[in-house]
Amino acid sequence: MDNVHIIGLSGTNGAGKDAVGELLAARHNYLFISVTELLRNEARRRGLPVERIHLREISAEWRRESGLAVLVDRAYEQYQKVADEYAGLVMSSLRNPAEADRVHELGGTVVWVDADPRLRYDRIQANAASRNRSGEDDKTFEQFQAEEAAEMNAQAGGDAATLDTFAVKARSDLTINNDAATLDELNRKLEAAFGLEHHA
Repeated sequence: MDNVHIIGLSGTNGAGKDAVGELLAARHNYLFISVTELLRNEARRRGLPVERIHLREISAEWRRESGLAVLVDRAYEQYQKVADEYAGLVMSSLRNPAEADRVHELGGTVVWVDADPRLRYDRIQANAASRNRSGEDDKTFEQFQAEEAAEMNAQAGGDAATLDTFAVKARSDLTINNDAATLDELNRKLEAAFGLEHHA
């Protein structure tokens, strides 16, 4: 693919969006920026618990104040300062259709990452402590599914600043099914999907 200089990642919760970003950073010299981490940092700055409901509220607030693609714009601004040091920029996690549109405006590719729901839930539970997200991810499978449903579809009332991940999926250029058992296996999938040179 020619347009993998800028990659925006979206997908279901626990599908491995950050794992994809981290692999592209570690093995293919991309700058990886988690826009969700920008929101977590803001929640901490405000003294709020780092929980999905607060992250959703902050992201909607920022979109109303600074435009619907504000998270992509902030990540891209960071990248522009150091672009000559990297092969490209990879951002996760796009959750508003305007963010996908902005990636396309920048000449980039939007990628949907998915996996089986139970596999995704088990991954989140297994990795919560190592990702410093034990409190945030301490959910039952039913709570996990309910939160995902709330983020997948736009809220009633037509507020464009809220999350609508399903609309991002509709704008995606390709899908990666992350059923990989190892990082090496996932890396091979990425290299095949993006036409990247193999790096062990």
